[in-house]
Amino acid sequence: MSERPTPDLEIVETRVYRGPNVWSYDKSIHLVVDLGSLEQFPTNTIPGFTDDLVAMLPGLREHSCSRGRRGGFLERLNEGTWLGHVAEHVALALQQLVGHDIRRGKTRQVKGQPGRYNIIYGYIEENVGLTAGRLAVRLVNHLVEGDPDFDWETERDDFIRRAERTAFGPSTQAIVDEAVSRDIPWIRLNQYSLVQLGQGVHAKRIRATMTSETSSIAVDIASDKDLTTKLLGAAGLPVPKQESVRSEDAAVAAARRIGYPVVLKPLDGNHGRGVCLDLQDEADVRAAFPIAHDQSRRGNVIVESFITGKDYRCLIIDGRMVAIAERVPASVTGDGTSTVQELVDLTNADPRRGVGHEKVLTRIKVDEAAVEVLADQGHTLDSVPAEGEMVKLALTGNMSTGGISIDRTFEAHPENVEIAEEAARMVGLDIAGIDFICPDITEPVREAGGAICEVNAAPGFRMHTHPTIGEPQFIAKPVVDMLFPPGATSRIPIVAVTGTNGKTTTSRMISHIFKGMGRKVGMTSTDGVVIDERLLIRADASGPRSARMVLQNPRVDFAVFEVARGGILREGLGYERNDVAVVLNVQPDHLGLRGIDTVEQLADVKAVIVEAVPRDGHAVLNADDPLVREMRRKCSGQVVWFSMDEPGSEVRDMIDAHCRRGGKAIVLNPSDRGEMMVVLHGRREMQLAWTHLLPSTFSGRARMNVQNALAAAAAAFAAGAPLHDIRQGLRTFSTNYYLSPGRLNEVEVNGVNVIVDYCHNAPGMKMLGDFVDRVGESLESSHDLARPSRIGIIATAGDRRDQDMRELGQIAAQHFDVCIVREDVALRGRERGATAQLVLDGVRAAMDEGARCKQAELVLEEIEAVRHAMSRANRGDLVVVCVDKHAEVMAELENWSDVAQAGSTTNPDAPSADPDYTPPADQAAGGA
Repeated sequence: MSERPTPDLEIVETRVYRGPNVWSYDKSIHLVVDLGSLEQFPTNTIPGFTDDLVAMLPGLREHSCSRGRRGGFLERLNEGTWLGHVAEHVALALQQLVGHDIRRGKTRQVKGQPGRYNIIYGYIEENVGLTAGRLAVRLVNHLVEGDPDFDWETERDDFIRRAERTAFGPSTQAIVDEAVSRDIPWIRLNQYSLVQLGQGVHAKRIRATMTSETSSIAVDIASDKDLTTKLLGAAGLPVPKQESVRSEDAAVAAARRIGYPVVLKPLDGNHGRGVCLDLQDEADVRAAFPIAHDQSRRGNVIVESFITGKDYRCLIIDGRMVAIAERVPASVTGDGTSTVQELVDLTNADPRRGVGHEKVLTRIKVDEAAVEVLADQGHTLDSVPAEGEMVKLALTGNMSTGGISIDRTFEAHPENVEIAEEAARMVGLDIAGIDFICPDITEPVREAGGAICEVNAAPGFRMHTHPTIGEPQFIAKPVVDMLFPPGATSRIPIVAVTGTNGKTTTSRMISHIFKGMGRKVGMTSTDGVVIDERLLIRADASGPRSARMVLQNPRVDFAVFEVARGGILREGLGYERNDVAVVLNVQPDHLGLRGIDTVEQLADVKAVIVEAVPRDGHAVLNADDPLVREMRRKCSGQVVWFSMDEPGSEVRDMIDAHCRRGGKAIVLNPSDRGEMMVVLHGRREMQLAWTHLLPSTFSGRARMNVQNALAAAAAAFAAGAPLHDIRQGLRTFSTNYYLSPGRLNEVEVNGVNVIVDYCHNAPGMKMLGDFVDRVGESLESSHDLARPSRIGIIATAGDRRDQDMRELGQIAAQHFDVCIVREDVALRGRERGATAQLVLDGVRAAMDEGARCKQAELVLEEIEAVRHAMSRANRGDLVVVCVDKHAEVMAELENWSDVAQAGSTTNPDAPSADPDYTPPADQAAGGA
């Protein structure tokens, strides 16, 4: 053990999970840290560490940690805990410092790597969470050994300012919080305040207090104060006299016609900027004109009569008044001893005050305008006001200039409420801020005097949600009521499909069933993103980003997501929960990547979608797979089993017991007429379809698609599809290239039977080999003279383990007469030819042990491999192509067929139809 600790804590890997993941049910940040020498120094061995840490972050006293009580983490610090664990709690405490109520976290040692730890903690805003983690590590190192370049107060304040810059404003946050309380999903669409509430066809958008229901014409009207006043006046509503001018002289002339005192304000300004009040004469008007003109985007200035009274903001949402606030201009109250500047500084020290809209109150800004307001009252910044004297520093009562608000919601006279609601209807705004100036809101404006001086689009909420005096009004509720009326749906059904093999085909089957029901289905798969049968993006889209893309599409009313292992490990799920989770199988594939070394660990990754099933959802699980069967313990909703086992087996006995308790399942019942898919629900049995009549099963020979059809039917049944629609969907789904590209596509090329499939791992090759054997037997029985050959073009991805590659070759050799080994375009970290050589080694090893295969060849390029296979195939032979780029392979097969039919070609680049065609010498290898 070292004599003294050194600041060795460092982050070696960072991941951001944007949905449920292997560590947490909610979005999280994952840091892998290395303690270095600090592995030998728990907190109780570092003098002064705990006291200094708690002094810097007092909030740590509230952390319960594993003790489950206040102060539990403090006990752990005093007893001695490792510094990775400390960094987790510091990251949480830093986020709590800026108002993010995050308490979820865990720290676990990386297996087999002493000194390395996984730190997982929740976050609300991604950048804030990441910055908190980095600052936590720096702080821990600083406490181990002081860093002269690390100033805690400066670092803390910089962190707070950064968090405030990325945070939602009070209005947006209030609406988002209300949506969350109603279980309405939301997505932040940019770094500002543009937010989507709901999913797919149900989605609504907000930006601050403007919504997708806000009329752009109404916003334009509200921005034109002259037009607004004319419309309101034409409706008989009380408005001040006003004129629009563009020059100083015109402003003076308008003021004479209206009569002093007057107000000057920009035609299209906001937040009270450029508003000059109580102008008594021509000199005041000339002095005020450039101030108002500078804030007008179009150069127009409004001159209107000055209405005396108090400033009230009436908030109208969906045509109804929901809150009224009296706005008091920025001011200080004298104490007889302090100067105005000292009083301002004292007022700005209020923790509720910040810069701009970052907090519920804005700091009072002392600028030239404030100095002029003081001068009009006979004061300067160095004046000492008498005790109790109120000194104004602004003329308008806007919160953005440092004003305060007093809630008057339940004091307004009904006639004034009616006037405000009528004003909002006249302008056409769904959310409007109506500014009244009148002596008292409790008396009718038409009798006591006063007028509507302005109608505001996108009015701020904070004066109502956080009034300085009075009760807060929960005005986000009527906004969300307007966007999502009671009983309205905000979510679209989500079906997630995972497993080692069969994910894409099953996803397509489910999509096809619901497409036949008239649904607008958004589907993601390894082939791309498909919206209502249109391929929008051609790429591997089985990750969380593609899922979010579907949920943002306004046409989608049903989502089917293929969920791959890599996306879960990289970012988690792209959504918070799925209504139906389908797990097909868990086989040894992708092992040795991202810390997943065993098939049990792989099962834990795939079980994430099961954990994301809500109480009213379903998990569709393969009862024939022991690892999938165990996932039932992780499901909060109902389990729907599917099984290919025959009646009387242990699995079927388990399913029968499940159904007797009211459960659901889909099974196969064999008979002398074939296999019948049967839906079990409680004690009821409902026949669904004969497997041999489903096109995708090749008369029942494609057992992998029999299993996929069972899973798809179970998922559709769980999602509420009627049996006749499920039956029709399965009967009309085939593996032709247009419905299922690259998945068991069958074509005939000049009498040669060609199967194109995406098989790329050993478990998949077992299922494909079984299919090849069944098809091969039928081909052999139809040929009397010679046994047709089976030619396989096989490959795997370069990121598999060496033994997995050899195993794929060994399995393929059991089912093909000729194995042609090719290689993917993406080598995934290996040298060109290395992956194919390992597969070839597996084939040859099986051949040495007497496997069916009699010849093995190496043709690295995919298209050359296809040409080589087709050149040596005879009529009646079976060629199976395990593809990488299926579109290119299908085009080549079509081209090959066209060339053969033509008998000759004038295109020198076209593939040869010569049966003696051989691949280039540098790509071919002789058979064993």
